[in-house]
Amino acid sequence: MAIISEDKDWTWVLERTCPECGFSAATATPSTAATMLPEILPRWQGALRRADAEVRPNASTWSILEYGAHVRDVFDVFTARLELMLREETPTFANWDQDQAALDGNYSALDPEVVSQELVQNGLDAAAAFGAVEEGQWGRRGLRSNGSEFTVLTLAGYFLHDVVHHLHDVNA
Repeated sequence: MAIISEDKDWTWVLERTCPECGFSAATATPSTAATMLPEILPRWQGALRRADAEVRPNASTWSILEYGAHVRDVFDVFTARLELMLREETPTFANWDQDQAALDGNYSALDPEVVSQELVQNGLDAAAAFGAVEEGQWGRRGLRSNGSEFTVLTLAGYFLHDVVHHLHDVNA
């Protein structure tokens, strides 16, 4: 089955609570990411251990395994974006096509245990990176390839929403 393309612009979550998952990105900080990520990683591990982790619930929805591989990669992408924002003045992030990443990475054929281990390591790395940010750096800016502007503070909220929302997607 083909990956169903995601074309929504989710930046609106920076302004209001997500009605689907209930997460409020506006209340998140880099410190929140640093403490919250290690607490939710076991939920991902549990989801990836489910007997049906490799099964898509329908043709338009990723399996738990595919969501897990995506989140594993989200951790890497956002850690790199954070580090770029701290290193450079108002950088523009390289475009990341999550759908192409899923195809290139053959997410549906991966081993759930390996994805779980990599997800945990990448999540801990992301938590450490966000935890190292000093409050005086929260206003540093970066631009997504489509022009959306983030600060380190809003990047943290946007990033956390993605991780939490996908937990909601897999009922974890």
